[in-house]
Parts: sequence; structure tokens; C-alpha cells
Amino acid sequence: MARILVVDDGAVDRMLAGACVEAEGSTPIYATSGREALEIIARDRPDAVLTDLQMAEINGLQLVENIRQNDPGMPVILMTAHGSEEIAVQALQAGAASYVPKKKMKQNLHEALRNVLASIDAAHEVEQAISLLESTESQFVLGYEPDAPRALIRYLREDLKRMNVCDPSRLLLVSTALSEALANAIDHGNLELDSKLRESGDDSYRRLGHERASQPPYRDRRVYVSARLTPLEARYVIRDEGRGFNPNTLPDPTDPENLLRASGRGVMLIRTFMDEVTFNATGTEITMVKRRPNSTCA
Repeated sequence: MARILVVDDGAVDRMLAGACVEAEGSTPIYATSGREALEIIARDRPDAVLTDLQMAEINGLQLVENIRQNDPGMPVILMTAHGSEEIAVQALQAGAASYVPKKKMKQNLHEALRNVLASIDAAHEVEQAISLLESTESQFVLGYEPDAPRALIRYLREDLKRMNVCDPSRLLLVSTALSEALANAIDHGNLELDSKLRESGDDSYRRLGHERASQPPYRDRRVYVSARLTPLEARYVIRDEGRGFNPNTLPDPTDPENLLRASGRGVMLIRTFMDEVTFNATGTEITMVKRRPNSTCA
């Protein structure tokens, strides 16, 4: 049963809103001010918030902004009165899920609550499904489609987030490592671009890449990406169809001087951000592993 926090400094409106919440089969929790609401949210997180806009100290807009900053997944419904239209628009722009005019609360609040509760139920069902998930595997094939690498990295990041392998601070690091590995496979692998071109200071590196992307044999090459995730680790394999290289020639990531060189920068970031990094003998395939903190998996 969903728990809805009703926030209003007027007793009559507060009880009326609470009755509507009960009529929808949910449990109302009450707060008489925005400040009290924040205390309740921090102490005993409700499933959603139904709030008045015009309140002393912390008004409805400030409450929405605080919730969006600290708990962006919590839905907020606004109760608006005459004279609060402007602040209602601001609150909706700040992330409130819906609003109902107080004059028509009985008629409109039921529908708004149903929509929010449906979203809550869907989120809970997804969480339950994820808790049952033992592993997930995905396979991707990339050519030279515009924005494809960025779209793929975003997809992999969301997949990683759903499996809760990493905390939010590490998601960016893993995304960076994946982006570097994908760029290496496309640029250095399939297009055979030399990192030394980057040190020239002009656009010769990128210009040559655009030319080769439409020329044989480069244009027909593809990058293959596989991702296998479990609650304990994420394992990524990226393979290109280039001529390869000797992995033993890669720069030493422990040497500070190598931080200043364009060559090998991507591999250094990958090795820094991932827990395990290996190459096949020909350098055409990289395997990267990120483990859940405190995990003992091998």
C-alpha cells in the first residue's frame, strides 16, 4: 500500500486531501509545513508527496526543488489555489509530476493520484524484477554511424545503474573507460589512425578518420561489443577488425610522464577506472571488468 505525504498548513484542505488519498487505497501521512515535510521525508520516506504551494517558511516550490535535488525519483503533486498559478508553473518546471486546483480537488485529485500510483507500482515491479535478475547479456555491432558510440555508452551506463553494480560516483568512471575503449577500437583499430597525429595540433587526425570511413578496407570493418552483467560484476568485451598491435608495447600506466602524451592515454584511463583489463594476443580485443565494491567474485 502506497504512503502519500500530504503537506498543507490548512487543516480542512489537509484532511480533504487525506480522504482522497484513502479513497484510492493509499495511506496518508500528514505534515503541516514544508519544513516538517522534509523531516518526514528524511526520516520515513513516503512513496509520493501531495503538497500545497502557499506555505510559510518553505513553500511548495522550494519543497519540490529540495525533493528533486535529494530524491529525484519521488513524485510530487501540487495543490493550487487562486493566486498561485505562477509559482505552480515554476514548480512544474522544477519537476513536479502533476497539479490539481483546490476548488476541484475531489474531481481531479483521484485521477492525478491514480497516475502517480500507477508509476509507483511500475517502479516497484521493475525493482522486484531486477532483484530476481541473475545476469543480463547484450551484443552490439557498430560501423561509423553518427552518435552511435555516445548512444551505446548511455545505454550501457543505464544497464549498469539498473544492476546496481556501481554507485553513482563510479558510473562516470566506467562510462569514461568504455568510451575510451570504443574510441580506440574505431579509431586505432578499424581506421588505423596513429595517435601521433593528435600531437600535431591540427585537425589532421579527425580529417583522415572521416576519409578512411568511406574507403576500403576501413569502411567495411565493424566493432563488436558484448556486455554481461551480474549483481557482482560487469564484464565488457570490445573487438575490432583492424590489423591489431602488440599489447606489450603499451605505455606504462604507472609512469607519470605518460600522462602528458596523447598516445596511450585512453588505455591508461581504462586501466585506472576498471578493476581488470586484458587484451588478446593480437590487440584486437579488450576485456574490461568492473566489480561491485567489496565483492569477492573472481
